[in-house]
Amino acid sequence: MDARQEKQERWDRRMEKPLMLASLLFLAGYTVRVLAHGMDQVWLDLCLALTLGSWGVFIVDYVVRLRLSGLRPLRFLRAHLLGTVVLLLPLLRPLQMVKIYEQIQRRHDKPRLTLYARVMAYSSLTVGLLGFAGALAVLQHERDAPGATIHTFGDALWWAAETLTTVGYGDVTPVTPTGRFIAVGMMACGVALIGAVTGSFSSWLIQSFRREDEKGPPDDSPGAP
Repeated sequence: MDARQEKQERWDRRMEKPLMLASLLFLAGYTVRVLAHGMDQVWLDLCLALTLGSWGVFIVDYVVRLRLSGLRPLRFLRAHLLGTVVLLLPLLRPLQMVKIYEQIQRRHDKPRLTLYARVMAYSSLTVGLLGFAGALAVLQHERDAPGATIHTFGDALWWAAETLTTVGYGDVTPVTPTGRFIAVGMMACGVALIGAVTGSFSSWLIQSFRREDEKGPPDDSPGAP
């Protein structure tokens, strides 16, 4: 391992807890700002400062990783496309917690679930965070729009569940351009997550049946013990 890789690993370990805390603070500040929009302006400004400060932590981490990598900006962007998207889209920032938790588990060498169970668990956590953040974002842009059908957080959660599961009853739908853009992203994520969970479950079933076949039927011949 060269010196550059050692510096990157040290930075990763140093930033695990700050990034986790920033993700939680961002989600908390954004939640209060959306759901308690009628509260005093000073508290709304405090929540805004909290979310912007959390975003600043992500920006600093991204810039430092860029410098430590020694890559040109465009090449670094291509190599870390997901991290770039998470940095730019507020909707996806809480998902950083899933990645950080996996890094901590790997480094501490704690007992972990099997690969298939991990896919199921992390997919479920991702769906929960994405659905919650997506519901907040849609509610923020839809509730005061003319002709909107999403007026409460309950409506937004119901819409998020419909969208992520690709059911789409059509009883509540976004009408603003921003809301529809969020919907497209959540549809794509929902299809990908459902595919990952279904594929993992199918693979687990196939391996289980293969192990049963390899054991063979019990020997019932007269001479068998």
